[in-house]
Amino acid sequence: MTAYTLKQDHLDTISEHISIPKYQRRQLKTGIVHIGIGDFHRGHQAYYTDQLLHDTSITDWGICGVALLPSDIKIYKALKKQDGLYTLIVKEFDGALTKRVIGSITEVLFAPENPSKVIKKMASSAVKIITLTITERGYNYNEVTKAFDDQNPDIRHDIANPLMPKTVFGYLTQALKLRKEKGAKGVTIQSCDNIQRNGHMAKNMLLSYVRLAEPSLVSWIETHVSFPNSMVDRITPTTTASDVAILKATTGIKDACPVVCEPFKQWVIEDDFVNGRPLWDAVAARFVEDIVPYEKMKLSLLNAGHTVLGILGALLGYKTIDEAVHDEDLCTFLEQYMDHEVSPTLSDLKGVDLEHYKASLLQRFGNVSIKDQIDRVCSESTSKIPIYVLPTISANLESEGQIECAALLIAAFAIYSLGKDENGKSLNIKDTMETTLRKKAAQAANGQPEVFLEIEPVFGLLKSSPSFVSAYTRAYNTLRTSRIKACIKTYTNNRINC
Repeated sequence: MTAYTLKQDHLDTISEHISIPKYQRRQLKTGIVHIGIGDFHRGHQAYYTDQLLHDTSITDWGICGVALLPSDIKIYKALKKQDGLYTLIVKEFDGALTKRVIGSITEVLFAPENPSKVIKKMASSAVKIITLTITERGYNYNEVTKAFDDQNPDIRHDIANPLMPKTVFGYLTQALKLRKEKGAKGVTIQSCDNIQRNGHMAKNMLLSYVRLAEPSLVSWIETHVSFPNSMVDRITPTTTASDVAILKATTGIKDACPVVCEPFKQWVIEDDFVNGRPLWDAVAARFVEDIVPYEKMKLSLLNAGHTVLGILGALLGYKTIDEAVHDEDLCTFLEQYMDHEVSPTLSDLKGVDLEHYKASLLQRFGNVSIKDQIDRVCSESTSKIPIYVLPTISANLESEGQIECAALLIAAFAIYSLGKDENGKSLNIKDTMETTLRKKAAQAANGQPEVFLEIEPVFGLLKSSPSFVSAYTRAYNTLRTSRIKACIKTYTNNRINC
């Protein structure tokens, strides 16, 4: 089979072997600018938009993808070379691969290379929505103070150099300022990150920056910009060299940046758009008035479940999430955490079959075709734990509910942060706070387990809760004197309701 580089001019040729965009990509107008063109955006929002373009005759919702950080240069170059095209590989539960070329990204920009071009693109009157997948840490939020971190060096740089920004807030502020000066219509800024009330977070953090950098712009933003909340859900593991090779062997496509994902997908969106929106609900997205119950369920069950399997699975020596969830003891522990600690905090769900949702998560985690790397799941845990796990702990402390499983998870994270699994093999800790983690973990291992809870950006005020400190210390000491499996069995067999 002849191999072809994935490009617009080669689509007709490769259409014999794979589904391609049937719409006229060159006729699309850029109605959406997306910041953060990583795997998740391309497996989720760009997929939904591609499906909509397939099913309708609209031409207003092409996507301009912005690579924001210097480290994004590789994905930028790959997509630029491929005219924004990439292959989506859906790994079905039965092992089959469903492949299609996605064409909704029609333009890509590299922000560090040309900041003014990115600012002008976001300020274009044709652009009606700016979407974000900048990860939890990208919102520059302090878990303890609940405030914007105005001492971040990159934030200070952006205030001093407004036309050469480094952060998303610097870019958005200058783009909105330009829209105001041109008399352009407002724009919707839509967060698609795993943060509860992500729209509110985006608004609060942006306005905090604007008050420092361009205070006269605040009232215009409050009047002309909306920030809908949304809940996004699709597992997109890191694409491997094997995935690329199989794609080439089965379709003849040479794709430098294919995306792998599970078959499940969900997108629930607050219907609050100031300047029009795509009919994503025509392709299975759901628009609602109140997003909170859905995002709370997803963050505290799916994302927290990933964290449980990731941290404990890493200590057990597992490499992928499916390996971890197929460990019967670890799976039982996760089920009890979800049933007895998380579920009691989700009483406000209406019209949702919670038991079915939890069962579906175990099936999704166990998809042996996905091979979601535990390294990926555990990366930047210091920005994930405050969002995925801490709210459940806080709710249970307030209601005098059960916290034992969560305490064991945090204790396991302290031991994980020492950098070795229980067999002495090195763990690849990928975290912005790695230095702090290792320092506090070493102190904890030296007879002071509670010191680890002093990392306030991660654990907030947990160290001031005697009941949590007691449960955590008990779990830590058990983990330090027992094998991980034996410890988990102790917790589940003793039915501490965790």
